Amino acid sequence: MNINLHNATFTISAVNTNNFPNDELPHIVFAGRSNVGKSSLLNALLNRKQLAFSGSTPGKTRQINFFNIDNKIYFVDLPGYSYATMPKNEMAKISATIEKYFKTVKNIALVVMLVDIRHKPTKDDIIMFNYLINSGLNFIVVPTKADKVPITKVNDYCEIIKDTLNVPDEIDIIPVSAEKKRNLELIWQAISETLEVAEN
Repeated sequence: MNINLHNATFTISAVNTNNFPNDELPHIVFAGRSNVGKSSLLNALLNRKQLAFSGSTPGKTRQINFFNIDNKIYFVDLPGYSYATMPKNEMAKISATIEKYFKTVKNIALVVMLVDIRHKPTKDDIIMFNYLINSGLNFIVVPTKADKVPITKVNDYCEIIKDTLNVPDEIDIIPVSAEKKRNLELIWQAISETLEVAEN
């Protein structure tokens, strides 16, 4: 699928299911903890600087942001979960919003689960991973901020993530750096392969 990345636009921020886009375009979903670098990765993948905005305060974004990419796919930016200073009732609302999205939307093509390569996955990361495993959705695990660790240690950090989450061999783990634009082509490759399978 050829996608014109210059034709990428913000569509809507939504919490209620009746505000979600209701067409049949496939969704590429980005999920991860607050401050894991979702907005930075989205912008890097689209070669844009500020299409996706990160909140001034980590954990501030509560809505799901939808971006139409060349009228062929949506990039879906889920609200970040698990921020230390967030009240429990707010965290519960975010969890409910995310769960509502996954249970409502039927055209999810791929979930990109982001984890910070510098830190061992948290309890909330494990919960999200297990949810995705049990959901049957296609997904990949993407350790972000790979430029923040020595390049010779990237594989070691990925092994820690794999062991902590108990990632099966068939699930791809792709370390990336949005800042240095490392391995972005591998993310696009995973997206393209998923879309090709869906079309056939």
